[in-house]
Amino acid sequence: MGSVDILLGLQWGDEGKGKIVDFLTPKYNVVARFQGGPNAGHTLEFDGKKHVLHQIPSGIFHDGILNIIGNGVVLDPITFKKEIEDLGPYNLDLKSSLFISSRAQLILPTHRLLDAAYEKSKGQSKIGSTLRGIGPTYQDKMARVGLRVGDILEKDFDSRVHKLVSKHCEILDQYSFEYDLEAELSKLFEAADMMRGFDIVNTEYLVNDLLNDDQNILAEGAQGSLLDIDFGSYPFVTSSNTISAAACTGLGVSPKRINDIFGIFKAYCTRVGSGPFPTELLGVEGEELRKKGNEFGATTGRPRRCGWLDIPSLKYACMLNGVTQLFMMKVDVLSGLSDLNICKTYNLEGKEITQIPLNYNEDYHPNLETIDGWEDIVMKEESDFPTALNSYITEIEELVNTPISLVSTGPDRTETIVRSKAVFSL
Repeated sequence: MGSVDILLGLQWGDEGKGKIVDFLTPKYNVVARFQGGPNAGHTLEFDGKKHVLHQIPSGIFHDGILNIIGNGVVLDPITFKKEIEDLGPYNLDLKSSLFISSRAQLILPTHRLLDAAYEKSKGQSKIGSTLRGIGPTYQDKMARVGLRVGDILEKDFDSRVHKLVSKHCEILDQYSFEYDLEAELSKLFEAADMMRGFDIVNTEYLVNDLLNDDQNILAEGAQGSLLDIDFGSYPFVTSSNTISAAACTGLGVSPKRINDIFGIFKAYCTRVGSGPFPTELLGVEGEELRKKGNEFGATTGRPRRCGWLDIPSLKYACMLNGVTQLFMMKVDVLSGLSDLNICKTYNLEGKEITQIPLNYNEDYHPNLETIDGWEDIVMKEESDFPTALNSYITEIEELVNTPISLVSTGPDRTETIVRSKAVFSL
């Protein structure tokens, strides 16, 4: 009997999920995306080339691996078409290796326009949306008026699109927002026609049949746990559940099928867009960390806010997800710093707080502890770790009571070290 391992981010996204999915894929038969949409930017780097995937699972570059876009995903056909075209030079057998859930919701051009109109209307209170139409699409899903990928196969698909677009235009007309739909709708129908050449199936049956056939699945999350619609820093969150429980509803599998839950986190913290960030580094320090870590959004190109590692948030995310193993990313970015800071608690009116509050405000302050940094050296195996890095790793493990099994020392798939305490081998 096969099982599902889940891989997800434990911070505000951008933790390095694409690289690790690509690295782990040879262990599995299937890689499946279970939520989010083109607001995700999963970056893979190998053979001297950089690849950014938005909707297609990060196992796509491996031969013999099935890749599934699950029902919990919101899919933009125009973006999907471009991703397929960008993969053209690599001679991948996409038609046999990629399956799309018939139940995944479709992002229409008007969803993107609504996203932009809503964000503009918020003014200074904007949430930092990627403007990819994610929120409005999930809104239509919950309102039970949205279109699904399976609708592309229906004879009246065009009329269904025009009917929903008409409703969207009625809303857009209430905003001072200019738009031109004709060209985008033409792109949508071209993309939909291209998608008809792929396997659009009820993937919940496919996933469970694969599990019954002793196939192992890696469920790939998007965004990060602190952006979860229920448990994140609301309202500065994404529009889906990003925690491990969403893998069950986003793929159609029972919790009994879940095995390991891999949680990815950076050795420091980053965040794109608005919202609370207790350990944020402002000014020169933050800018230096941003440049050294190349912290710019893979989807939007926006500069990421940078700060020290936040243990209360990391422990919270481990609790919510039931993380069994931690993967620590970008330790190389912190290399060469004489000392680091780490936040173990917050201060609220003179009291130490370890729980994540419902609402962060200016009354909360991080209690920062200074620790030794480590030298900037080439690390190819665990024995190369400087003493200070080993101490940093051990302290994090003890604080969150979860083992760190993998350490990333650079962007390439080869710059990945599996520690001796890992419960798996590659």
